[in-house]
Amino acid sequence: MAMTRDELNKLKQEAQSKSPRNWIRVGYSTCGVAAGAKEVLEVLTEEVQARNMDVVVKKCGCVGLCSAEPMVEVNIEGAPRVFYGKVNKEVAHRIMDEHVCQKRLVENHIYEI
Repeated sequence: MAMTRDELNKLKQEAQSKSPRNWIRVGYSTCGVAAGAKEVLEVLTEEVQARNMDVVVKKCGCVGLCSAEPMVEVNIEGAPRVFYGKVNKEVAHRIMDEHVCQKRLVENHIYEI
């Protein structure tokens, strides 16, 4: 039995209403982990907890830019959704301070996907 367009749209709306508004995804595939994604994930998770923020930090797979790993995607209300590449601990702290808290982009690490 095929799903109608209205049924599909309803499911999409329900899923969006249940998903967190603010999230950060860290590329955690083999290439990301090899490039330092574990440390980046730890920094971002610790920062969110320390600041008691309503932000979900989670792992995701590869987006196909292995040379830019570790990749971090940031979706914060009031700021553009952005992919950052070549993220290390220092850049992770900058992402938290500038993008997440101040709604300013970390220009020299943005990647277009």
